Amino acid sequence: MQDISNMNREGLPSSKSLFKATGVAAVIGGVVLVTTILPAEYGIDPTGLGQTMGLTVLSQANAAESAQPESAPASSGNLLALSAGPVWKTPEGLSSDSTTVTLGPNEGLEVKATKAEGDRMVFNWTTEGGSVNFDMHGERFNDGDNFTSYWQGRDQPSASGAFEAPFDGTHGWYWENRGETAVTVVLDTSGFYSGISKK
Repeated sequence: MQDISNMNREGLPSSKSLFKATGVAAVIGGVVLVTTILPAEYGIDPTGLGQTMGLTVLSQANAAESAQPESAPASSGNLLALSAGPVWKTPEGLSSDSTTVTLGPNEGLEVKATKAEGDRMVFNWTTEGGSVNFDMHGERFNDGDNFTSYWQGRDQPSASGAFEAPFDGTHGWYWENRGETAVTVVLDTSGFYSGISKK
């Protein structure tokens, strides 16, 4: 029988390499925890990457499911048992506006709605006389010249969609006419906001 003490130890990792591998695994685990697990499971997003990757939506869905009363299943016909997901409630009244702006050659203008975080609206805008460049963006209150851009386009004759405000502030569009003739933009909005202003 071969003496165990004489066995060849070649191919076995050293203590140093085991400690190094453990340290690397711990660092990777910490990064995954902070950037994906915390935003997706608990809505905690210290780096901001969770929101960028859309993971914070998962924590909101989990919260909505846990808010559903266990005593009354959704199939029972009790409206209170519906999860919060498909229904969004607000004490604010519905606003509806049609806003028209005319842009001369090489002229730009901003149209914004004042909204609280979570307020929603649908929008549609079209142009007459040409296309425009646009930047749909938002600005927090009292935050200087800082803004968050949501959607940009070049030489567009129209755009439409739905929007939910990610923070309290003003949200809307900057249109720029890069053509040689005047362009009119007609914006139709409907939703929950405190009015439309032009700048």
